[in-house]
Amino acid sequence: MALWVFGYGSLLWNPGFEVAEEAHAILPDYHRSFCMRSIHHRGTEDEPGLVLALDEQPGALCEGLALRAAGGREDVTLAYLRERELISSAYLEKMLHVDLRDGRRVEAVTYVIDPHHVQYCGGLPLEEQADIISRAIGGRGPNTEYLYNTASHLDALGIPDAELHWLQDRVRQLSDNRLA
Repeated sequence: MALWVFGYGSLLWNPGFEVAEEAHAILPDYHRSFCMRSIHHRGTEDEPGLVLALDEQPGALCEGLALRAAGGREDVTLAYLRERELISSAYLEKMLHVDLRDGRRVEAVTYVIDPHHVQYCGGLPLEEQADIISRAIGGRGPNTEYLYNTASHLDALGIPDAELHWLQDRVRQLSDNRLA
């Protein structure tokens, strides 16, 4: 059976597994936002960063990519994703239906935020998000790198995200001001 994974953040530019097929996809009733404090990859426990997560919101749509794992690699891929994405239990692993641009509907492994987890921070004002992202650094590097890579890959895929573009511009301003 095919294993599909829905990518909306770093999975767009760093899936970390062999992808046999990718397709533009829409996930209903979820919104991509910087609503998870990162204490491992893009921040620390003392200075948390922010990473994208899917926050459930009836009527919302999140556009991203459905990634099909290479045949015969499904178990290895799922084990890898669980090690990567479930490091702090802030994400919940769900099998959700996504609609592919070509008309297919597939069930995909999707990592969504647990709104009851201590790392959940939905509703932070964009200015506060920009300030945190401009300063935080974690085990996988600066929080700014995560934002810039995600925004540029969304652009390359033709997927609009006004909040990410605003954040990208504001974080660059804040970073430039700190260097001046």
